[in-house]
Amino acid sequence: MASNADAETSTLTMLREFLADQEIALNGRLPPERQLCAELGLTRGRLRKAMAVLEAEGQVWRHVGRGTFFGPRPIMNLTDIEYLNAHSRPTEVMEARMAIEPQLAKLAAVHGTPSHFTELRRCIKLCKSAGEWRVYESWDNNFHQAVAKATCNKLLISLFDTLNIVRRSTVWGQLRSTKLPPANHASFEEHDAIYEAIAARDAEAASDRMREHLRTVRTRTYAAMEKI
Repeated sequence: MASNADAETSTLTMLREFLADQEIALNGRLPPERQLCAELGLTRGRLRKAMAVLEAEGQVWRHVGRGTFFGPRPIMNLTDIEYLNAHSRPTEVMEARMAIEPQLAKLAAVHGTPSHFTELRRCIKLCKSAGEWRVYESWDNNFHQAVAKATCNKLLISLFDTLNIVRRSTVWGQLRSTKLPPANHASFEEHDAIYEAIAARDAEAASDRMREHLRTVRTRTYAAMEKI
């Protein structure tokens, strides 16, 4: 007989595969619970436990009375998000990241606390252990968000969150040359370098490492866009 842990893992895997097959757009509404339970052969309790895991990863968000949506919870209403998405080119998003995120890393090295550093390590670990692209992308997103939070500056965190909403819309569902993230993904070493500089409270190095990371991200993103 399968253990509860095995059953929960199986349910989560089944749900991930189902959602991947549906190709739901970022901030698109998921089917209602009753429909999901019927299609997947799950109890509502099992489904909700699996959804809670996906929500913690930033892959879905729930709105009471409206349903469950794909992607991380937005800090703005959907109308504002759609406006920004429609009026922002990927090159503009990358320019904004290059302007803002190195400074966030610099301030994180100055103001970050041990708990912030622990969260950065956790995100790095989960990026490396991700078994599929969307899980990797969620924890990559959480890593960059953790850097912003380590600044302890609410205004900068809010600005980052706004930028991040648009940024994730431009890469969500991006074409991938492999089914799974490679074991030696370039971002792994780059994230490590950013973390080490922040934890060492070397503000200039943290800024430089983040800038170098974003340059390689820009190269990969533009190469992917050319294939579409």
